[in-house]
Amino acid sequence: MKPADSTAPTAQHPGVVGSFLEGIGILFGGFRLWGTSPKRMLLGMVPAAIVGVVFIALLVVLGVTAATIVDWATPFADTWDEPYRSSIRVAAAVALVAVAVVVMLYAYAAATLLVGDPFYERIWADVERTLGDAPPESGESAWRGLLTGVTRALGLLLLTIPTAAVLFLLGFVPVIGQTVVPVLGLAVSGWFLALELTGYAFDARGLSLRDRRRNLARRRARTLGFGMTVAVLFLVPVLSVLVMPAAVSGATVLARRSLTEQVGTLSARA
Repeated sequence: MKPADSTAPTAQHPGVVGSFLEGIGILFGGFRLWGTSPKRMLLGMVPAAIVGVVFIALLVVLGVTAATIVDWATPFADTWDEPYRSSIRVAAAVALVAVAVVVMLYAYAAATLLVGDPFYERIWADVERTLGDAPPESGESAWRGLLTGVTRALGLLLLTIPTAAVLFLLGFVPVIGQTVVPVLGLAVSGWFLALELTGYAFDARGLSLRDRRRNLARRRARTLGFGMTVAVLFLVPVLSVLVMPAAVSGATVLARRSLTEQVGTLSARA
C-alpha cells in the first residue's frame, strides 16, 4: 500500500506556534528514513563527518583568536575606563559569536551538501518516490550538478554576509546586543539552512532561489521551526553528523508542503 502523503496541506493553517511546532515535527519526521534506508543514511553521515572535522578546527581557531579579533575591532575602547572598556568588548564578543553562528552553520550545510551531493541526492529522491508525484530525473551530469550546487551556495552566501554584518553592528547596542541578537542569529541561521536544504526539491521542479524564498516565506513560522531546530542540533558536532541526512529528508517534505499549499500540485511552474 502506498503511504499517505505527509505533504498534503491541512484544511486550516495553525497559528504561529502551531506552525513552528509543525516545522520541528517535519525535521524529526526525517529521521524515519533511518528505518527504511539505514545504509543510505549512514553513507550520508560520511561527508557530514568529513566537513564537520574541518569546521571544528575553524571553531577552535576562532576561540583561540577571539580576544585578539575583538581587541582589533574596538581600538577606540583602549583608553576607556572600566567597566566601559570590558562592557563594549563583551558586546563585541557576543556579536562575533552571533556572526560566526550565522555564517558557519550555513557554510557547513552548503559544504556538506557539495561534498556529499551523490548521497544526498539519492536520499532526496528516495523521499520523493516514497511520497509519490516525484519530479522527473534531471539527467544532468555530475559536473553539471556540482556547478548547480556551487552556484546555489554562493548565491545564498552573498545574502548571509550583509545579514551577518547587520547582526554584528547590532551586537554593540546595550542589552539588545546580548539578548536579542543571539536569538536573531539563530533565526537567520535557521532561515538560510532551510533555503539551502530545500534546494534539491525546488531545483528539480525548475524553480529559482526567488521562488524558493517566496514559497517558504508563506509559512515562515513553519520554515523557522524546521531551520532553527536544524541549527541548534548542528551546534553539537556529533549530532550534526547524525542530523544531516535526516535534515535533507525533512527539507524535501517541507518543500513539497509549501508547493502543494500554493498551487495544489507538485508540478513545475511553466
